[in-house]
Amino acid sequence: MSLETELADGLQAFAAAQQKMLSSCSLDVFSVEAVFLNYLRLLQHWNKAFNLTAIRDDRGQVIRHLLDSLVILPFVSGDQIIDVGTGAGLPGIPLAICLPNQNFVLVDSNSKKTRFLTQAKVALGLQNLTVIHNRVDAIPAGGFDQVICRAFKPLESLVPAIKHLLKEDGVILAMLGKSPEADVLRQLELQATTRLWPLSVPGLQEERFLIEIRPRAECL
Repeated sequence: MSLETELADGLQAFAAAQQKMLSSCSLDVFSVEAVFLNYLRLLQHWNKAFNLTAIRDDRGQVIRHLLDSLVILPFVSGDQIIDVGTGAGLPGIPLAICLPNQNFVLVDSNSKKTRFLTQAKVALGLQNLTVIHNRVDAIPAGGFDQVICRAFKPLESLVPAIKHLLKEDGVILAMLGKSPEADVLRQLELQATTRLWPLSVPGLQEERFLIEIRPRAECL
């Protein structure tokens, strides 16, 4: 199937899952379908030269990149959100497309990836997006309602590594490929209050989880 067909099918499945869950964050993803398509086309074009992602087939990119990003929409809130280690803009770009009234900062230390992100921002007309080429520890402290990260390892080092980015009542949203082990959760809970959410990505049989992390005041 073509990329257009894979995207249409994927969004249909995502919308059906939203309706089934009666999500309070029920968005009309079809209204931005053309922007999603342009993003995936741009990603495929740049991927030929810069190897931005190992996932190259149309179906894989729709499911593992786009839908895998969109499933955390119900958890995203606040005016200022930062996606650290964003790579090819995941989940930051799909979220910014869906949430034009919220500001997203995408950070990566790889200059090839941030060049792509800068081009994507212009090509997609994302006025609510800022791209930063830097290490996370070099980003000025404070200012963000939420920090989003994907597959951060080791998880027990997450809070010390990025807590400086948060406002006083800020939240870390950590996207995971599997549920954390009990001892890892115990270490996290010494630093923060946590809540683990199982996620279901349409078309993906593998496990996905999101852990909400609220650093304790003494850890900020």
